[in-house]
Amino acid sequence: MPMGDIKAKWEAFGWNVIPCDGHDVDQLMNAFNEAGDTRGPCVILAYTVKGKGVSFMEGKSAWHGKTIGDQEYEAAMAELGAEESCAMQSLAVEYVRKEAN
Repeated sequence: MPMGDIKAKWEAFGWNVIPCDGHDVDQLMNAFNEAGDTRGPCVILAYTVKGKGVSFMEGKSAWHGKTIGDQEYEAAMAELGAEESCAMQSLAVEYVRKEAN
């Protein structure tokens, strides 16, 4: 569903807007850091694609919020590279812990 210019809508209400690629961990980390240094209300617009990286799910809204079976899970994890995915999760957890202290 088209949402129009989301960035312009937030800016119209006086918010600082930080757009980034929601699939890029480095861009997300930079956005979080920038948001922490920003005065006033701030929103991060992390642009994403549903099911990104899984051929049978990517861009298909029917999969949004749907439970997958064991075979679909195994196929998805293989396409995503399960080890790489775990490494990205570890980076995110490390960042959250760092920011909490």
